[in-house]
Amino acid sequence: MPAQSAGRKDRTTGTKSQADLDMAMRTELGAAIRRLRKEGGLTLVELAERSELSHPFLSQLERGLARPSMQSLHRIARALGTSQQALLALSAGPPATGRAEEGVHLVRSGEGMPVAASSSGVARVLGAAGFAVHPVEFTRAPSVFEEYYDHAGDEFLYVVDGAIEVDLKTSRGQQVHRLGPGDSLCYTGRTPHRWRAVGDADCVRVLMVQNVAGSPAEAHGDAK
Repeated sequence: MPAQSAGRKDRTTGTKSQADLDMAMRTELGAAIRRLRKEGGLTLVELAERSELSHPFLSQLERGLARPSMQSLHRIARALGTSQQALLALSAGPPATGRAEEGVHLVRSGEGMPVAASSSGVARVLGAAGFAVHPVEFTRAPSVFEEYYDHAGDEFLYVVDGAIEVDLKTSRGQQVHRLGPGDSLCYTGRTPHRWRAVGDADCVRVLMVQNVAGSPAEAHGDAK
């Protein structure tokens, strides 16, 4: 049997199981939300009102006891003046340092905290705090359009498998683009956007990369 790569945890006998990593990421995410909320001078009740989420859910989320969806993270992030990808990057922790002048963050296949991205999809954060981009892998997609997302950072989509339709509200009006494997799409920050599967929703896999836009969460990229 080949030797394990340096720094990779044994999923069965290593010191940290995937469940342990999931819990650690939920705890980091909750701490980041609590810190940004307090720095913004908001109580839990006020954040609940702004995000249109329940006070008990937010309380559990800040304590690492709840797993959010991308929709709920989007509402929280918007209320805090940041993006859900930025919050997820903070939950991944700071990048490990490969060399003094180079930050390195390794995510193995199957690792990372899964987050419900839609009524049927799952998102997996691939980045970490301190980097200039936030990459996220989406697996599966809703069969109908759901709510719009908008955030400050420019965004890039690349379809790995399956087909999707992307609905954009641009300054020139609404645009709907159909994308298949190998197709990509870029749009500027603050463009309301959403997508749905075309055909088999279970076959969809999309890589999304959002750039850092100087939001409050980004200011804490080196603070851990």
